[in-house]
Amino acid sequence: QVQLVESGGALVQAGGSLRLSCAASVHTFRSYAMGWFRQAPGKERQFVAAINWSGRSTLYADSVKGRFTISRDNAKNTVYLQMNSLKPEDTAVYYCAAVRRFDVVVIPGEYSYWGQGTQVTVSS
Repeated sequence: QVQLVESGGALVQAGGSLRLSCAASVHTFRSYAMGWFRQAPGKERQFVAAINWSGRSTLYADSVKGRFTISRDNAKNTVYLQMNSLKPEDTAVYYCAAVRRFDVVVIPGEYSYWGQGTQVTVSS
């Protein structure tokens, strides 16, 4: 089983920044597309950002475009989500996901592995 562990969630004021990390216990990390999703209480799981196997291609939800940046370091088996200009509506549990594909994947049902989530709370 591929293990994904998110970290970096915290309480932050609106306008602040956080960087989330997702460490993957997989030896062929370059073979996996990665994504970030979030879920607020009572809400559906929402796509945030995705990155292909090489890190060359990325996609973002409109709600975070221009504020969030997804990146990966294949040498460290880690994907990151840099979150700037945070808003209260960004408050959610953020989940890292992985699937053994080379292209960008934005559909949650297509991901095979999920982390435990990390809480991000943005105060007003």
